[in-house]
Amino acid sequence: MFKKVYLENGVPVVTESLKNMRSVVLGIWVKVGSRNETIHKNGISHCLEHMFFKGTRKRSARDIAFEIDSLGGDLNAFTSRENTTFYVKVLDEYLEKGIDLLSDIFLHPLFPEDELEKEKKIIKEEIKMVEDTPDEYIHDLFNQTIWGDTGLGQPVLGRRETVKSFTKNDLLTHIRRYYGTRDTVISCAGNFDHDRLIHNLKKHLEHLRRGSEPERRPLPQYNGKVSVFKKDLAEAHICLGVQGLSQVSKERYSLFVLNTILGAGISSRLFQEIREKRGLAYSIYSFIASYFDTGIWGVSAGVSRKKVREALELIIEEMVGLKDTLHEAELKRAKEQLKGNIVLGLESTSSRMNNIARQEIYHGRYYSPKEMIYEIESITLGQIKDIADKLVKKEYISLAIYGPVNEEDVKGIVQ
Repeated sequence: MFKKVYLENGVPVVTESLKNMRSVVLGIWVKVGSRNETIHKNGISHCLEHMFFKGTRKRSARDIAFEIDSLGGDLNAFTSRENTTFYVKVLDEYLEKGIDLLSDIFLHPLFPEDELEKEKKIIKEEIKMVEDTPDEYIHDLFNQTIWGDTGLGQPVLGRRETVKSFTKNDLLTHIRRYYGTRDTVISCAGNFDHDRLIHNLKKHLEHLRRGSEPERRPLPQYNGKVSVFKKDLAEAHICLGVQGLSQVSKERYSLFVLNTILGAGISSRLFQEIREKRGLAYSIYSFIASYFDTGIWGVSAGVSRKKVREALELIIEEMVGLKDTLHEAELKRAKEQLKGNIVLGLESTSSRMNNIARQEIYHGRYYSPKEMIYEIESITLGQIKDIADKLVKKEYISLAIYGPVNEEDVKGIVQ
């Protein structure tokens, strides 16, 4: 059962009780990510996320690690382009201890200078690791190609030179600007007593600083362009796509269905045509990345250098031709696949906690699985043809390539 209440300081608490579970997950979400950072402080949100675990007034970093392990739980965090999230997952009998631990690191971090210097080195190694994982790194390069060097185009981890420059004062400034009641959402899913949960949250989190004001983000400028990042790799990694939809778009369900048909799953058009029929790629899929005010609808694949042009031409042909070739059988199959994915994707307490938090952040309300399935069922063939026609224009396609490719190899393929 879903519930939403507010703490006395105005922070919304969204919960979903799942009585057949033994686990419970509590998350504290702050509406700030890499898109909010200046180019000179790129990566500060992610660095700060790391530093919250480096000791508080009453717990050392070692104490924190030993305490969560003694509960058999998971205490962690993650940063995205628009949010930073801290969460604890424990057995239901340890929820109060989990709340105490999570609230302590969130409200009372010390940010020791020596730990900051060590953590900056660790993050630089993390950046290198991503750069050595081309099927992941290509997405950073794709975002940079589309959005430029600021806002949504910035990597979540930051850049080595910016991370190196961070000081304790930078972390504190970031907290003063964003970590207040107006930018915070608390979510909880699993087996818990609601009244007892709210009592404990009031006890620990009522004193969260009231400052901070959600930042008005300028609408980012989409760039339809081609960027080739030459690198001596075994294969070329490609991302191409068009401007998509925002998180709150009324047409989002139509795009979900269209994306399923194009490249989500082994029955999708791209998987069947590019991999199964022609053997051009091992991995190929389409994806949706949606934000507060805009989004991307793209395709990612890894292919040999000699097959890059052929693969790109086939992908573009498939995307451009969608509006004229979609049919009812595909629509029906995509709907069933998508409904199954939604239900299966919400079977864990962690996924439920994430789902209700994101709905609160982007929509300010709760959409039940039943409502989402109803929306999917309501999609018509005409609607997905319309969204395909609206979004896919060859001259607006952006393309990023990372690997042993020259610009001449793909010249004229998009424009």
